[in-house]
Amino acid sequence: MSLGRGETVMLMFRAVLLQIAATFVVAAIAGLLAGWHGAVSAMLGGLTIVLPNSLFALRLFAESRKPGGASAASFFVGEFMKVAATIALLAAAASLYRDMHWLALIAGLVVVLKANLLALLSKKF
Repeated sequence: MSLGRGETVMLMFRAVLLQIAATFVVAAIAGLLAGWHGAVSAMLGGLTIVLPNSLFALRLFAESRKPGGASAASFFVGEFMKVAATIALLAAAASLYRDMHWLALIAGLVVVLKANLLALLSKKF
């Protein structure tokens, strides 16, 4: 079953919204288990995924509005930029937040990445 362009765009934005929700949930759980530093660390972990994915979704949306639609090249360039931004944000978080709770950061990363997978596999969320 093939999705139309509008359905694909909506699926992208729903995936990002699910990632944002997952970020807040994992930060709340980390806050209960590890305190304030755990909550901030989990939030930073989630945001290092959510922010680049949001920009990637916006970029693909803009590309899809062009007459020919999004090309494979623009997709791969966007994907490269997303990975580079994620690495840069992780490095910034690690160097700027001295009270990092590493397990919470990794939990934020993993939960948000898995939320993205769930969003892409399920059309009903």
